[in-house]
Amino acid sequence: MANEVRHSEVTDVPVGWRARLRQIGPGMMAAATGVGAGDLVATMVAGSKFGYTLLWAVIVGTVFKIALAEAVGRWHLTSGSTLLAGWRNLGRWVLVYFGAYAVVWGFVYGATAMSASGLPLNALFPWLSLRYWAIACGLLGFLLVWFGRYRLIEKVMTAFVGIMFVTVVGTAILVTPNLLDAVNGFVPRLPSGSLVYVLGLIGGVGGTITMAAYGYWTMAKGWRSSRWLSMMRLDNATGYVTTGIFVIAMLIVGSELLLNSDIVSGDEGLLLLGDTLAADYGQWARIPFLVGFFAVSFSSLVGVWNGVSLLFADWWRTWRIPPGVEDTGEDYDRKAGVRSTPFRGYVLWLTFPPMALLFLDKPFQLTVTYGVLGALFMPFLAATLLIMLNSRRAPGEGRSGWLSNGLLTLCLALFTYLAVDEIIGFFN
Repeated sequence: MANEVRHSEVTDVPVGWRARLRQIGPGMMAAATGVGAGDLVATMVAGSKFGYTLLWAVIVGTVFKIALAEAVGRWHLTSGSTLLAGWRNLGRWVLVYFGAYAVVWGFVYGATAMSASGLPLNALFPWLSLRYWAIACGLLGFLLVWFGRYRLIEKVMTAFVGIMFVTVVGTAILVTPNLLDAVNGFVPRLPSGSLVYVLGLIGGVGGTITMAAYGYWTMAKGWRSSRWLSMMRLDNATGYVTTGIFVIAMLIVGSELLLNSDIVSGDEGLLLLGDTLAADYGQWARIPFLVGFFAVSFSSLVGVWNGVSLLFADWWRTWRIPPGVEDTGEDYDRKAGVRSTPFRGYVLWLTFPPMALLFLDKPFQLTVTYGVLGALFMPFLAATLLIMLNSRRAPGEGRSGWLSNGLLTLCLALFTYLAVDEIIGFFN
């Protein structure tokens, strides 16, 4: 990638921990995008059923996410090509799969993200219906991504991470967790009936298609050579450790406030938690929690609108390269950047067609199709990274060692099990 090499030559790799901390950004983008309202509800449900017992699963899941995102970032920094270019080398079927997935997933996720962002706003300001708050959130995200550039979006997302940290972790502190029980929760145990929740905490929280976008955010940041490997690893670990802290905080809240309670298994479950906080601590406790709920949901919307649109734009670029022609990547910035037509076309696709779903009650068949394709993405990502980072196309410094290969193999096994379980559940 000629343009990218020149960029990396004029960008100095920071030296010293303060300078390195100031460079952190793509990892925070991944942290803010990867944890959505649905993930927090799933964690809250686990806490309500098993208390602190499953805290250890959050740690394991954080390690798995760090391993996956590190592999994505390492491929971008060392191979001289993008993730989509690497997938193209595996066969055209890979591009067919990803293109179909991106189109279906984007249509349904667009409506889901807008609805999740509108819920807390509707709870705070009920004079406007949920449907129209959702549309307003979609339009706001659209304008931010359409006109904003990476630096602005990173600042906005970092601010949302700060709000999420203060509100979600603050709520966990407010409910005065039992520290002894929390410490015991880091000892691996499997209570009866907990396996599905353990697998969900390990494999589901913070793990979506946006993990594949991480490498594109490092490129947008200006990290475009192997000299940035150590910086990328610090950034990635910081982002997913932050994600782990959010999840632990939500598990604590579920354990303390909702233990042995039957709660709603949807985004509405977070509204129930807000009502519980209001009943126990006063209406003031409900407001910051709902603000945090909005930060979690809307940051995921913005991250997907930007990150997955970058993925789709690069998919379109690689798809149009004739078979047998090598992808040099020299046209990436021009054909797959934020100013490109495919990028903007996918942003439009995420925003406006899904608004129709906000006027339907139960788009069941589309949800089934989305669920099947979505369940298959994470094992697809783990499997392709294993192949690509052990191939001749990966330079020596980019190839996976025993630790990375071991963690990616465990991820592949876990995500495959979860995919099969979800597919069986949809068709039973």
